[in-house]
Amino acid sequence: MTAPHPLLTVRGLGCRRGGRAVLSGIDLTLAAGQALILRGPNGIGKTTLLRTLAGLQPARVGTIEAPPESIAYAAHADGLKSQLTATENLRFWSSIFGGPPAEPALRHFDLWPLRDRLAQNLSAGQKRRLGLARLLVTGRRIWMLDEPTVSLDTASTRLFAEAVAAHCAGGGAVLAATHIDLGLEADVRTLDLTPFRAREDQRDDDSDDRAFLEVDAL
Repeated sequence: MTAPHPLLTVRGLGCRRGGRAVLSGIDLTLAAGQALILRGPNGIGKTTLLRTLAGLQPARVGTIEAPPESIAYAAHADGLKSQLTATENLRFWSSIFGGPPAEPALRHFDLWPLRDRLAQNLSAGQKRRLGLARLLVTGRRIWMLDEPTVSLDTASTRLFAEAVAAHCAGGGAVLAATHIDLGLEADVRTLDLTPFRAREDQRDDDSDDRAFLEVDAL
């Protein structure tokens, strides 16, 4: 059987934060139906790697190949407009990405009863569910997720895992930094970033990336 063509191919990637190299020599591929879980201690560079792959900050060295308009990145922030309702928030993101309608995403994440509530009046867990529901309206094939289950209870984590499983089953792929077992039946691999930690003496004084550090996106 022929191996699936990769949606994402990374070769010799080096990442930096604040002008200091944090990771180097990363090679990885991600194909349709696959999930790759990033592991490593706090501060190793999981967030930096995700942001670099998503195009939110420049790579230090190496290449990143992915189809145009294929990546959706969900960061620690929920990315919600506080003065919009749950429905309005998802319709906004759907219009930005030209993706599916909001209603199925609201129902999947058990937000339908809250559809007319302002985002500012949602609990932390409800906001997190709404933030993750944005993924379902992007139409993007590659989801990059940074600790996606923060503030979620057991039932909500199960809803998220079901969304990820459905996404992979439908030809999507997921790259996530998470410390929990999502219980996925998809083709799941793990990548420990510890061996890719850059040397302490590596620094790019003429190529500072601090201007990119506060930029967030989906």
